Amino acid sequence: MNRLIQGDVGSGKTIVAFLAMYETALAGFQSALMAPTEVLARQHYEKFRALSEEYGLGLALELVTGSMTAAEKRERYARIAAHQADMVIGTHALIQDKIHYGDLALVVTDEQHRFGVNQRKALSEKGLSPHVLVMSATPIPRTLALIIYGDLSISVMDEKPMDRLPIKNALVGIDYRKKAWSFIDRQVREGHQAYVICPLVEESEASDGENVADYAKKLREALSPDVRVEYLHGKMKNEEKEALMEAFSANEIQVLVSTTVIEVGIDVPNATVIMIENAERFGLAELHQLRGRVGRGSAQSYCVMVDTTDSEESKKRLRVLQDSNDGFYIAGEDLKLRGPGDFFGIRQSGGLTFRLGDIYTDAEILKLAEEAAERTAGAPDPGPGTAVL
Repeated sequence: MNRLIQGDVGSGKTIVAFLAMYETALAGFQSALMAPTEVLARQHYEKFRALSEEYGLGLALELVTGSMTAAEKRERYARIAAHQADMVIGTHALIQDKIHYGDLALVVTDEQHRFGVNQRKALSEKGLSPHVLVMSATPIPRTLALIIYGDLSISVMDEKPMDRLPIKNALVGIDYRKKAWSFIDRQVREGHQAYVICPLVEESEASDGENVADYAKKLREALSPDVRVEYLHGKMKNEEKEALMEAFSANEIQVLVSTTVIEVGIDVPNATVIMIENAERFGLAELHQLRGRVGRGSAQSYCVMVDTTDSEESKKRLRVLQDSNDGFYIAGEDLKLRGPGDFFGIRQSGGLTFRLGDIYTDAEILKLAEEAAERTAGAPDPGPGTAVL
């Protein structure tokens, strides 16, 4: 197997990975799951361990992360090599030279766009040609996914678990800010948590967008005194970021003001509100990813997008997100508006620029070309001078 699972935020990709890893253990082999952050790796480990205990599965699990001491790593490496672990979960530490697996038959990479091709390849080469399952919560229109991930089979999960309520979306102007803060305060008093997303780390002369440091200060003054507000951004040291995310997961922090660093890698079912400042500065796909941080439990969740412009064009673009929670539809609209280069970033856009043809409007013919190439690859050589279509 060499398969991509494309599932919208909160669609249940993790349980699919767990079941595939459990089947691997039943067959007598090992599996490994690589996550992009230590917090996410630890969350997967705790969740899988709880499932094993709840259902009496008797699975042996190991967690491997970069922050562990050398002694801890040696002990875990020894157990993994001796096949005393059924499931190994960790960060890129799973592909270090010193780690050797007993019988690795399945490799899972979560949020695969966060890993380079070489990192994914290094993990898949740790076993004897293991099955490979890659998961992505970044919705990409199916035709485009076929072109980008031509070497992978694709499965799409386009529904949510039954107990999830659709997120309620609100597109507002800056005059609504104080009402939104009052709403966050009420949600916290009911026992829930909230995120506030700002585009900047600190005040900048070049930009007038909201920044996390000043915004956290404003919120501390506006919310009830017993509400703990902290801020998080990508320039912090890894240990500091991990500690803050752990504290938020444990509800020691009620409101987390952050840059887009939380877009991937934190699962807090208790968080019910996300307020996104300067929403006009983000792409639709990115906004959808951010919105996916809430709505992960059974409580009603809310996304408040603050548009600080008076631009009708900006409002029209953001209404796509206000009117739909379907990540694949939003990704398609984003692609129309921004083009594939912007959508994926320069380094990942690779071969998406064609001399002739357009990735969006010519999607159907590109799909036919991909299928024709597949058939041709499996056909016998027709010999010199033969044109194959």
